[in-house]
Amino acid sequence: MRVVVLALTLALAACQRDLAPDFAAGKTYVYKYETWLLGGLPEEGLARAGLKVRSKVLISAIEHNMLTLKLTEPEFFEYSGVWPKDAFTPATKLTSVLAPQLMIPIKFEYSNGVVGKMFAPEGVSVMVLNIYRGILSVLQLNVKKTQNVYEMQEAGAQGVCKTFYAITEDDKAERILLTKTRDLNHCQERIVKDIGLAYTETCAKCQRDSKTVKGATAYNYVLKSVPNGLMILDASVNEVIQFTPFKEIKGATQMETKQHLVFVEVQNKPLVPVKAEYRPRGSVQYEFSTELLQTPIRLVKVTNLQTQIEAVLSHIVASNVERVHDDAPLQFWEFIQLLRMAKLEELQMVWRQHKTKPAYRQWILDTLPSVGTPVALRFIIQRFEAAELSTVEVAQALIASVHMVTANHEAIQLFDSLRVNPKIKTNPILNEIVLLGYGTMVSKYCADKPVCPVELVKPIHTLLAESVSKGDTRQMISILKVLSNAGHPMSLKPITKVLPIHGTAATSLPIRVHAEAIMALRNIAKKEPRMVQEMALQLYMDKALHPELRMLACIVIFETRPAVGLVTSLANLLKMEENLQVASFTYSHMKSLTRSTAPNHASIAAACSVAVKILSKKLDRLSLRFSRAIQLDLYSNPFMLGAAVSTFYINDAATILPRTIVAKTSAYIAGAAADVFEVGVRTEGLQEALLKSHALADDVNRITKMKRVIKALSDWRAMPNSKPLASLYVKFFGQEVAFADINQDLIKQAITLANGPSIQDLGRDVIRSLLSGASFHVAKPVLATEVRRIMPTAAGFPMELGLYTAAVAVAVGKVKATATPALPEPIQFRHLLKTNVELMVDIKPSVVANMFAVMGVNTAILQAAVLSRAKINSVVPASISARVDINEGQYKIAALPVSAPEHVVAIEVESIAVVRNVEDIPNPRITPLIPAEYMRPTSREILTSKTSSGSVSAASSEILQDMARDVHPIRRRAFSKKYSFPVYGTGLRGYFRVATDNAAFVKDIPLYRMAGNHSAFLSVKKNEDESIERLEMLVQVGPKAAEKIIKKINLAEDEVIEERPVLMKLKKLLNGSSSSSSSSSSSSKSSASSVSSPSRRTSSKSSSSSSSSSSKSSSSSRRSVSKRSSSSRSSRSSRSSRVAKSSSASSLESLFSASSSSSRSSRHTSKRVNKRTFQQNHKMFHAGSSQKSRSSASSFEAIYNKNKFLATENAPAFAVILQAVRTDGKLQGYQITGYTDKTNARLQLILAALAADNNWRLCADGVLLSKHKATAKIAWGQACKQYDLTVTAETGLLGPSPAARLRMTWNQLPVVFKRYAKKAYDYIPAYVWDSFIRSRDNNSVDQLSFTVAATSERTLDLIFKTPTRSIYKLALRLPLALPLDELTGLTPFDDLADKVRYLISKAAAAECSSIRDTVTTFNNRKYKNEMPQYCYQILAQDCSEEMKFMVLLRKDDNVHNHINVKIADIDIDLYLRDTNVVVKVNGREVPTSHLPYQHPTDKIEIRPNRDGISVYAPSLGLHEVYFDKNSWTIKVADWIKGQTCGLCGKADGEIRQEYRTSNRRVTKNAVSFAHSWVLPAESCRDTTECRMKVESVQLEKKTNVQGQESKCFSVEPVLRCLPGCLPTKTTAVTVGFHCLAKGERLTKYSEAEEFNRFLSCVDLSVCADAAVIPQDFYNYSVDMRETTQAHLACSCTPQCA
Repeated sequence: MRVVVLALTLALAACQRDLAPDFAAGKTYVYKYETWLLGGLPEEGLARAGLKVRSKVLISAIEHNMLTLKLTEPEFFEYSGVWPKDAFTPATKLTSVLAPQLMIPIKFEYSNGVVGKMFAPEGVSVMVLNIYRGILSVLQLNVKKTQNVYEMQEAGAQGVCKTFYAITEDDKAERILLTKTRDLNHCQERIVKDIGLAYTETCAKCQRDSKTVKGATAYNYVLKSVPNGLMILDASVNEVIQFTPFKEIKGATQMETKQHLVFVEVQNKPLVPVKAEYRPRGSVQYEFSTELLQTPIRLVKVTNLQTQIEAVLSHIVASNVERVHDDAPLQFWEFIQLLRMAKLEELQMVWRQHKTKPAYRQWILDTLPSVGTPVALRFIIQRFEAAELSTVEVAQALIASVHMVTANHEAIQLFDSLRVNPKIKTNPILNEIVLLGYGTMVSKYCADKPVCPVELVKPIHTLLAESVSKGDTRQMISILKVLSNAGHPMSLKPITKVLPIHGTAATSLPIRVHAEAIMALRNIAKKEPRMVQEMALQLYMDKALHPELRMLACIVIFETRPAVGLVTSLANLLKMEENLQVASFTYSHMKSLTRSTAPNHASIAAACSVAVKILSKKLDRLSLRFSRAIQLDLYSNPFMLGAAVSTFYINDAATILPRTIVAKTSAYIAGAAADVFEVGVRTEGLQEALLKSHALADDVNRITKMKRVIKALSDWRAMPNSKPLASLYVKFFGQEVAFADINQDLIKQAITLANGPSIQDLGRDVIRSLLSGASFHVAKPVLATEVRRIMPTAAGFPMELGLYTAAVAVAVGKVKATATPALPEPIQFRHLLKTNVELMVDIKPSVVANMFAVMGVNTAILQAAVLSRAKINSVVPASISARVDINEGQYKIAALPVSAPEHVVAIEVESIAVVRNVEDIPNPRITPLIPAEYMRPTSREILTSKTSSGSVSAASSEILQDMARDVHPIRRRAFSKKYSFPVYGTGLRGYFRVATDNAAFVKDIPLYRMAGNHSAFLSVKKNEDESIERLEMLVQVGPKAAEKIIKKINLAEDEVIEERPVLMKLKKLLNGSSSSSSSSSSSSKSSASSVSSPSRRTSSKSSSSSSSSSSKSSSSSRRSVSKRSSSSRSSRSSRSSRVAKSSSASSLESLFSASSSSSRSSRHTSKRVNKRTFQQNHKMFHAGSSQKSRSSASSFEAIYNKNKFLATENAPAFAVILQAVRTDGKLQGYQITGYTDKTNARLQLILAALAADNNWRLCADGVLLSKHKATAKIAWGQACKQYDLTVTAETGLLGPSPAARLRMTWNQLPVVFKRYAKKAYDYIPAYVWDSFIRSRDNNSVDQLSFTVAATSERTLDLIFKTPTRSIYKLALRLPLALPLDELTGLTPFDDLADKVRYLISKAAAAECSSIRDTVTTFNNRKYKNEMPQYCYQILAQDCSEEMKFMVLLRKDDNVHNHINVKIADIDIDLYLRDTNVVVKVNGREVPTSHLPYQHPTDKIEIRPNRDGISVYAPSLGLHEVYFDKNSWTIKVADWIKGQTCGLCGKADGEIRQEYRTSNRRVTKNAVSFAHSWVLPAESCRDTTECRMKVESVQLEKKTNVQGQESKCFSVEPVLRCLPGCLPTKTTAVTVGFHCLAKGERLTKYSEAEEFNRFLSCVDLSVCADAAVIPQDFYNYSVDMRETTQAHLACSCTPQCA
């Protein structure tokens, strides 16, 4: 039976065997082969670049499954012309070079139509073998007899790709027609090489929507059946690879490849291989060769590499001296290519010859990192080890090399050797660069590998384990940053060991280490998102973790782009979240992602949209002091271009300075995404270091004293101490390049270095060099971009897509200083204050940048590509003269004339098709992308374009046929325009020329608009109309200012003659009725009318007749409004009070008027606000004085009229001359003079044009009338009379609230003011006004006012009044407290620094207070405090290890409060005696008459405040403790928020976790919370008379838990009387209980025997000894919450011990 089955199986296999092309042994099959490649835009009539190969192909079978292939009569052709009109050009020189190799036969395995290994002699180059691979790909056939249509993964030159077969038979012709299509976008193994893309992340959604690179290859075969298989008669291949940086609809370039293999004959003789050793040379798949070193920008033929390097280097140095040579970037590229081919010995030879020449040395060191080869990196390391490079040179070279060197095993080993180099380890800067660089090299190496060797990161894992065992925090952070850069998935386990996960020893590590470990997961998440997601979620859900760590875990979660289910789960968790910082951060992160338009955020944006709807909108209303995540992005889907900005603001204690700020920018282009730049700052401890007292040392006595007080608290836990520290890191493209820790030691070192002798000596050397004259020359080349993608075509030639950017900058300058008198030796810096120093600076910076976008064939011997080159050239010379004479108070700077270049900025873009070959480098074939015959520029004003007629010839689509056919004429549009504009006041004229000629006439889409020629030129030339020699600015301060005044001005002479007395009396009679008709109207305009002088009133009264009609209409409308608004006014008074207003007032009135009516609530609100009258402090000040009360405006008028021009009595305080010095001697420029009147606190500024015929001026006059009011009058125009504006700033009261008001009144304003005011008004979004109250009011037409009233220290009322509208913003909440008390002079401390520290501390201080036993915590949560009698409670204390202060409270016999403040080395007691507050310091009473009390050493002050006493110590964290007979208030500084504890809470903004007991458990009951902070008595002998203790109580009622009788004990402390005392006052308290089954013994707990003894007690009073209670009993879980009794007062018997 087995034999039968075997026979049937063999028969079935024989029937289904695959058919394959057959080449009979002993024969040679001759084929005609032709292939060509063309790149460019797909439309005809435009230029393309390419090549063609034509030859005969001979194939012969030499043995079983082994064939020989040989090319005969090979010919190469070049193409650079207009397709299809132009023909291919023979490349005879190139053919002669390659023909000998091409005619060497190769061998290859061939079985069943599958090409196997290739064999060739050593002399055959890889490029020639790749040409053979293109032919062998045609022979690759997998023909199945039983299937006509099928798919498979098939190997070819481009890799193993998805291939579709379709087979049909032509029975009449006895031919088999086979079609094979290869999808290059779905390859199992794609042959491609990416350079410069290691830092990018592929956008999967972008590639799904529109791939940037698409390709497909179609094979058509005509086969003939032969006895042993098939015979290929004809094979044609058509391949198209297209690239577009945008969506495909916006245009694409393409590379088209065609192959044709035609059977010719069969020769009856076999091919004879050459007599050479045939070695395995790979398979049919393409192999990369020297194209990785060769760029398609410039072709280099190496004859003598050493000589060529010397020549190029010498040319670069010599041609970039005075300015950058136009071809400097190209020369720089050539230098890079030559160095890439150099060996280590050749680099060393170049260095030895030029290392002593500064210019040559700098060019070599700047270019070596751009070379990017391991040889260049090794050379840098060797020069460093030989001490031939400075630290700065090594640091610069290594930083650049990290990102430019190709990552391979050799490069990684070099960095690994540097990592252990002793010289590197001793230098912190270099050690940091090398460590971070090692991680970056690993990341680049693994970027395109599916599996990365773990051996690369094992040494780093070992270093991390060692640093953890040593407890070296800084080393741990550094190693974690290295692992973050590497992003290796196998680093997840070592990182987990330092994460604060349950059950690990890492929980004791500093928070900074945990934070770095979490952030290190971000790069790992790019490769293993699922694993990182699970770990980050575990950290986020751990509510015991520090909030900062949970928020960082939230960042990591969202960077893994979680699915909808996980995001929804986060939203559900967020609904139960107690920490508001975490809730605010997560919610804001979700909400910002919902607005994201970036393609890689599409799925998570949709998920977050669902999650946000689940959450409460209350989280939207959290203030800015809570943590936030903000993401803004802008993405254009058609252009596949966008940018994003992400900011993470992490705060854990609601302080001013956040704990962590992370800002990141990302870019999206052509289907790829990259994190371009990221900066992170940790300010942990920085605010504390700046504001706290540095004199506060670790006083053992102070700390011991406070610890003795808090020893009685149950299970006391001190918060971890955060050392003053700030840190900063910078990332580029996701890789950290630098980080720094800023601490006090670093600052001290910097100060010491700055004050050291070396820095001072360096300063003296610089001064001597400047006095003797110095010149400098700086040249800097930069390789900004080298992004390449190299892929093989079907023909075996490499196709490259590349983007290259290189720039060279040169700055040449001379500096010469002159000192009069000469500086004596040794030079002291104080001598400069008495010397006239003149400095001459000539500088000529220039830069040339080239950018190339390339698509085409790039090999070491042939290049055929379409490229677009953008060239930017800029030269900006300058000559500056500066003079400083501090002793004379003179400062002068002048811009001297220089020879202007032809173009200041020149930008040129050209698109060409170019072909080069190594045998004819001087003669490349270059064709403009748009042919010249079509270039007919059309002026911009002409809308129609001319049409060119005629016919062009084109080639047929068939590869071997050339046929001429007609094409339609092409219409073209070109644009060219010149602009000219004078630069007034400089003697220069600018010329701007722009031109463009693109392919939009073919398709009006972005890619075609970019293709072509574009140019823009900016030139600056001398303006012949202005004969200006130089520009000067002179500042003269002091008594010599009058000497520098060029134009004498006398405002008194410019005044108009006063009106005659008869006219003045008549005007008074006419205006009398108007002013007396309405007191409110006159009072509202008193300021403006009083400031205006009689001459101003005269000028305003005379108006232009052309505007009379508009004035009448506006006045009539205003009259109608006036009649409706006020019945008390007569029509005559209304008319007289409004007709005289200017047209500008009418304009502003129309601007702020609105058609919509306000709501009823708005009207009521405006009426309520308007009832509050602004009372001026200035008037109240004068009313209280003996002088006659008068308005401030009249005081300003009196001062102004008394002396209108201060120059008549005072010398100018300073003069500023801005002058253009002309050759004809005419004056041009401006003059500013300033005059002061110290008696009247007056300042007058006059800005005047220097030209004699120019009477334009600006006059500003300001007077400080009192400390409550200042008025300034600004007038400008001809003789300062055309326009005017009066600004008054004053303080006062708005109702009971202190307020400030700013008023602006005018008589005439320019019309342009209205235009820009309207634009600003319209620019404000509508939703902004939703939070304001607006109402229509009849305010003064010529006045704007803005009033700010402080209704409390943290709320403001804003009132803005325009001529027709009032706008209100009530109860605006401020993040900082206003120093209202300080405005009345109540600021403590006399020293200025202490005052500043106090004000900064108060601005964001947290406040806790109590009135009638109701406590309001720091977080503004209120509760009733039922205090036990005589026992101290901790109100607030510094809970860090420093214990800077402690505030205690207790009730005395009279139920009065008694405050005790322990701070520094003193105890301060505040209590009542009768109704007066008594102060004791260290037990000694301080009489009120002796206050304020100042601590002798620390910044502590005690002083009276209102009805009580205040203690101030802001530098110690305790901003203020206020105590009076009815209340007390405690304020702590902002920098100590989150570190406090006690009845007032942590001051961290977490109201959901407010009731935190002394053992840091969060309880639900306020009474239990308050009692946990009671300091119990040790015995009845306690001097405080407290007879209370805290203990765990047993639940009296029987309890059944889970069906078992259980005993329950409180895990929250309960106040009870001491043994021997009975309670006289009790209160109910709800606490948590932990229950255990009856008889259960807890062997799993520590000290189990003592705990079981505790459980066996029937009467807990017998077991009151703390020894029987487990140490961690109060940390047990809560099984239930029940109410029990707490004692508040006790009566003790004599038995109480």
